[in-house]
Amino acid sequence: MKAVVFHGIGDIRLEDVPEPVIQQDTDAIVKLTASAICGTDLHFVRGTFPGMRPGTILGHEGVGVVESLGKDVRNLRVGDRVVIPSTIACGTCSYCRSGYYAQCDVANPNGKRAGTAFFGGPEMSGPFHGLQAEKARIPFAHVGLVKIPDEVTDEEAILLSDIFPTGYYGADLAEISPGDTVAVFGCGPVGQFAILSAKLMDAGRIFAIDCHLDRLEAARAQGAEIINFDEEDPVEAILRLTGGIGVDRAIDAVGVDSMHAHHGPAAKTARKDKAEFKREQKEVAPHTNPHGDNWVPGDAPAQAVTWAVDALAKAGTLAIIGVYPQQMRTFPIGQAMNKNLTLNMGNCNHRKYIPHLLELVRTGAVEPTELLSHVQPLTSALEAYRAFDARKPGWMKVELEPAMLT
Repeated sequence: MKAVVFHGIGDIRLEDVPEPVIQQDTDAIVKLTASAICGTDLHFVRGTFPGMRPGTILGHEGVGVVESLGKDVRNLRVGDRVVIPSTIACGTCSYCRSGYYAQCDVANPNGKRAGTAFFGGPEMSGPFHGLQAEKARIPFAHVGLVKIPDEVTDEEAILLSDIFPTGYYGADLAEISPGDTVAVFGCGPVGQFAILSAKLMDAGRIFAIDCHLDRLEAARAQGAEIINFDEEDPVEAILRLTGGIGVDRAIDAVGVDSMHAHHGPAAKTARKDKAEFKREQKEVAPHTNPHGDNWVPGDAPAQAVTWAVDALAKAGTLAIIGVYPQQMRTFPIGQAMNKNLTLNMGNCNHRKYIPHLLELVRTGAVEPTELLSHVQPLTSALEAYRAFDARKPGWMKVELEPAMLT
């Protein structure tokens, strides 16, 4: 079968690989009808999240049809349409039973202290082969597969595998209450769904911070007040627009590949911090392999989270859903402590949120496909990766369709 395979930093290939087989009684084999490219996949290829094993199939967002089942998967049938939560969980341990599926004690074969297990990730996450393939093995399928209602299309469901739940998780972590003023740093796919989720939670005002005009326009179309950090200092703008108070809640939807301002007032501050940004970049990405506009790490890993802390009102809440590797140690702890901020962060507990979000889509309360910008066959995956990585205008969210091969 065809799959997108990681071979090294800056080196991914579309290859023929062996088809997956049932290994445990709680496994399922799913024939993928849709997958997608995520910003986290780009972290691996850029070198800002280390530990990827060559030969690992990439991708952690998938929708498909159940092809075969282990004997202990008792809630599904062959032929069921399913969405695959990005993080892997057993459903049995105390963490899963409490809704902390991303911290399952059982799923990660590296042990209880290893942390989140997910598809297509580094060795510390399993590793498990990913979903940018024609077929995939799904461990703990009785928990790790959610049936898709007939009213929900594959294009809608693929957005529920990771990015919509992650955006909703960010709004949940931010403890948004009706009337709150919220800042979302990063207007990529997860940031857009964080904005949507903040609206679902009745936020009063939402600020959207980015430098890419198409993403800012998408945020404006949702009703967010946009701030281009290459045109104005985002913290100064937020303080001015909130009467000097700041925002009640902030969501970092960027992570390790954050960028500093290259133009405007904020660029002057960035020039002063150039040495620190270089140190942070070397800390998180000691090995890189850029090729033209592709696979270039963000030039200021802690910029988004620093702006978020600066922009928060006293006693505000910061939610971090952008991905950071374990070797990153930079955080403005002193300022956060002295402002009495609450910090909530982590990998999304996808399985907790997917059923609720599926129902919102099924009933028409939410239409997630407005954020889906491109649908490509799996055979065009490498070109799609390059365009998405280079942040070409209009490339918001890319769906890959393995089914196009058949």
